[in-house]
Amino acid sequence: MKYYMAPLEGITGYIYRNAHSAYFEKFDKYFTPFLAPHGEKEKLTHRERNDIAPEHNQGLYVVPQILTNKVGDFIRVAGMLKDLGYEEVNLNLGCPSGTVVSKYKGAGFLAKPQELEAFLTEIFEALDMRISVKTRIGMYGIEEFEQILDIFERFPLEELVIHPRLRQEFYSGTPHREVFHQAAEQSRHKLCYNGDISLAEHIAGLRKEEPQVERLMIGRGILRNPGFLDLARKGQMPEKSVLKEFHDRLYGDYRDIMPGERPTLFKMKELWFYMGTLFTGWEECHAKQIRKVNSLRDYEQIVKQIFRDEVYVQEV
Repeated sequence: MKYYMAPLEGITGYIYRNAHSAYFEKFDKYFTPFLAPHGEKEKLTHRERNDIAPEHNQGLYVVPQILTNKVGDFIRVAGMLKDLGYEEVNLNLGCPSGTVVSKYKGAGFLAKPQELEAFLTEIFEALDMRISVKTRIGMYGIEEFEQILDIFERFPLEELVIHPRLRQEFYSGTPHREVFHQAAEQSRHKLCYNGDISLAEHIAGLRKEEPQVERLMIGRGILRNPGFLDLARKGQMPEKSVLKEFHDRLYGDYRDIMPGERPTLFKMKELWFYMGTLFTGWEECHAKQIRKVNSLRDYEQIVKQIFRDEVYVQEV
């Protein structure tokens, strides 16, 4: 089984990727949060350039993801990435954000199948790179995916990552695994499953339902449990001391690049929103403390108490 780290905007950037890979099992691929070009003269943001800089991704197989519906923008950014040494790029057809979809980007591009097919035709003709796609199964109804999959089958995709939800479902409800099953039976592409894999038992359940699945993309599951891949591959969680070292590395790296206490606290609160459930007593004792803390000094004291006093759940 191959495991991929999902592109989570604002979270799984190079700081997180490097800290995670230093202490836990490495992913086979790390997909970057999307790059969003805006025309020929528009440069990528400083944050985006930092995230794809080769010196920030050493030793990792990183796949930059591009969010656009404009052929010229995709080709230009892909060419720049190739010059930096990247061998594969990924097209984002999954983002359900209203501001993205309203411009027919991300999942919104699925509403324009003819334009999508023309787009894919041009980028495959222009680029000598591996191109993969991360997609949802439609905008409003699962019946849309038959036409969408038919379009994908016409192109030599490196991989097809399927999140079997509709755009309008965002991240709620149960993924439509029957649609993924349909794709697995019909597609000639290498398929990767993405969606609601946050516990080790979820992998076992998916493999029982879809034994042909050989690739999994993990998103919120790895935020909730950074040792998820260790558990999946080795059958055991890392020690609490490893999780503490990971936290301290991440905290220190964010402090180094963030302009002040408030942005650093925002990043760490986001981390604890997911990771706190690894500790008994989290909801009763510490969740509110972390949400309301206003200084790094107080934050450090709370974290020290969590790692010192709370029981670390090692079976998740």
